[in-house]
Amino acid sequence: MNSPVTIIGAGLGGLTLARVLHVHGIPAAIYEAEPSPTARAQGGMLDIHDYNGQLALEAAGLVDAFRGLILEGRQATRVLAPDGTVLLDEPDDGTGGRPEVQRGELRRILLDSLPAGTVRWGHKVSGVRALGDSRHEVTFADGTTVTTSLLIGADGAWSRVRPLLSDATPEYVGMSFIETYLFDSDERHPAAAKAVGGGSLLALAPGKGITAHRESGATLHTYAALSKPQDWFAAIDFTDAAAATAQIAREFDGWAPELTALITGSDTAPVLRPFCALPIGHRWDRVAGATLLGDAAHLAPPDGEGANLALYDGAELGKAIATHPGDIEAALTAYEQALFPRSAKAATEGAHIHERMFGDNATRNLTDVSRA
Repeated sequence: MNSPVTIIGAGLGGLTLARVLHVHGIPAAIYEAEPSPTARAQGGMLDIHDYNGQLALEAAGLVDAFRGLILEGRQATRVLAPDGTVLLDEPDDGTGGRPEVQRGELRRILLDSLPAGTVRWGHKVSGVRALGDSRHEVTFADGTTVTTSLLIGADGAWSRVRPLLSDATPEYVGMSFIETYLFDSDERHPAAAKAVGGGSLLALAPGKGITAHRESGATLHTYAALSKPQDWFAAIDFTDAAAATAQIAREFDGWAPELTALITGSDTAPVLRPFCALPIGHRWDRVAGATLLGDAAHLAPPDGEGANLALYDGAELGKAIATHPGDIEAALTAYEQALFPRSAKAATEGAHIHERMFGDNATRNLTDVSRA
């Protein structure tokens, strides 16, 4: 089967690209490994920034739909010391440029904005090869194939398209998140709910931290961050939820109970989320008929920019293709010339943020930045 524009991955970046192309009358096909849009939970809250993510949604013609998803009050921020002392308590006054939405809801409006059949679910890529003359063949796990004159890897950290363009692979950066959830927190965990407040909470110390967000209703979504080698985490049996939770919580001995309850009171088994990254400044030589976006292009530890950059990449690539009808190479060249410095700058700034958050004087650094 032939497809003129083939996108691998139905995450936020791939969907935004397909939507912007659709706005400009250019058809595209997305191939996604997951069997359906509801195959797995789509993560938690996203703050969508006015300088990238919101611009992408504007290019996609989805600003009104996006505004309908915003959870009011969620830009409030609290910073607590490990002993529970409140160091910063900033309310959401409605003027911030980073409104919060649920990732799953944002993905839903993108999916709903595309023509039926745009996303081909249950297509896990097993291999990609160049055919010459700017064409590529994608082989799926079921043995079927598609050939295309434009292949875009929007398939995340472990992209199967990336090896066409680059030898780079993600490497562990020395820190992991452990993800937990508290449901009905206002009733069942009032002290933890009060600590988090109406938006987000950060409690940091050198090499560790607890961050949490209030999602829809009274759900508290928490990430406990630990600077530990992968071998340390590998020794934890995460199939034994109680034992794994207890071992993670021990790393926060002496912290305020309203903070540690975000770990020990979890209504879900703890999930390990290692931080991996591509080299800062990752780039590749122009490969005819192929490119990357989002984490496939510039995976970095989470710093609030990843989803926004994926949205922006998708929109910018879609606009470049529409601007250069009949000249894909000109479109990809223009896109990549802007992509590389943009993603390098974001990765450099993200690394600096992580050092300030989890290095020496972590809490003081964070409150200084928040007050600026």
